[in-house]
Amino acid sequence: MLSACLVVMLASCEFDNYDGPAATLEGRIVYNGEAIGVSYNDVNFELWEPGWVKKTVIPVAVSQDGSFSALLFDATYKLIIPSYQGPFKTVRNSESSSDTILLDLRGSTTLDIEVMPYFMIRDPQFSVSGRTVSSSCDLEKIITGVDEKSIERVSLYISKTSFVDSRTSIATRDLSGADIVDMTNIALTIDVPDVSPSQNYVFARIGVKISGVEDMIFSPVQQMQL
Repeated sequence: MLSACLVVMLASCEFDNYDGPAATLEGRIVYNGEAIGVSYNDVNFELWEPGWVKKTVIPVAVSQDGSFSALLFDATYKLIIPSYQGPFKTVRNSESSSDTILLDLRGSTTLDIEVMPYFMIRDPQFSVSGRTVSSSCDLEKIITGVDEKSIERVSLYISKTSFVDSRTSIATRDLSGADIVDMTNIALTIDVPDVSPSQNYVFARIGVKISGVEDMIFSPVQQMQL
């Protein structure tokens, strides 16, 4: 019995002495090298490590500027973006002949993941007059044909913090997709309400909701002085 206990103790110590994860994976979700803006902590992709009897998925969250970062063990992973994640479609990978990316992670690795968005927000502009924020942008349809989708709405969000989406917005102005006459001339204006405690700045961002797609695509966040 004493020998058995000693073996368990030694095994436990050996297990506890394993080195922790030291490899870093960082990069962006991009279209032609341009980062795809999303809402914070809503879009994820998955890493699967082949070879284990029990496979466990490692979710990696995408930040609102399209970037991501993860601390992992050195290993070979399969990187998969689930079909229900993101305002985009995945791109076929030449190495795997599928939308799965084979990732041999050894030390620090930087990887931009190329995707095909349904729409892109082009030339977003913001200005402020008093407590009125005005914005404009162009919208470019990227996916056409049988997989194309329509715009449900375009929204201007105002937030007290640099995290800007429908969850943090203190003021929102929507433009229905049915009311868009010219996709090269989208304009939205909104009055900023009083906030407590008061501050002399807010953050603004344009988002596009695509019909039948849960996740929105966003412009970069812009700080506005009131």
